[in-house]
Amino acid sequence: MKKISVCLFVLFVIFNVTPIYSQKVAFISSSMIRDKMPDVKLAEQRCQTMIDEWKRELKSMEDKEESLKFDMQKNRLIWSDAERTKKDKELADLQTERLKYAKEKFSPNGESDQMVINVMRPVEEKIFAAVQEVASKEKIDFVWDQSTQPLSYVNFKYDLTLKVLKLLGVDVSLEEKEQQQKITSDPRNDEDKRNQSQQPRRRSRTDSQNQQQSRDLQRQDTDRQINRNP
Repeated sequence: MKKISVCLFVLFVIFNVTPIYSQKVAFISSSMIRDKMPDVKLAEQRCQTMIDEWKRELKSMEDKEESLKFDMQKNRLIWSDAERTKKDKELADLQTERLKYAKEKFSPNGESDQMVINVMRPVEEKIFAAVQEVASKEKIDFVWDQSTQPLSYVNFKYDLTLKVLKLLGVDVSLEEKEQQQKITSDPRNDEDKRNQSQQPRRRSRTDSQNQQQSRDLQRQDTDRQINRNP
């Protein structure tokens, strides 16, 4: 079944313009969100039920045509010209009606497409809102949809998919373990940990003040000893 992609999954969550190098980027898999979300399955079932009903009606029209064609082939020689003309018109009307019905229901932007859009829109809006909320909490500026624009490499510590699903009420305990394994096995994350551990500790203002006080006390002790021993 045709699925409607969420509009603008590449989000500006922070609306003020900031330099690109200072912006935080994450990604999601919208296809995984849809596959795991019960509301999507219910909406798809509703759409499929209606589409199946239209297909049954179309099949009934085709059966009427075939039955009439068979009847015409069997009786054409014994019918009068008026009867043959009447049946030809009847067949043409059935064909016109079937083609019109098929076009109305299944042509691009027809009733089928419009029905899918209308049924799926509330679900898509729900997903979109969840992505925005998670991105806002994580202070993310851009969210990339890996399902529509695949990337050659992604670091899964920037994957918001499971956080979005949790916000939508989906149990992702197993998927969280799998994601953590991907994060742990990524060499880039080991490199980041090493870099952080090698960074020199920044001296706080309190540390500087304490060291200065210590030097002052040592200087005062030295002065007292000199005064006692001229």
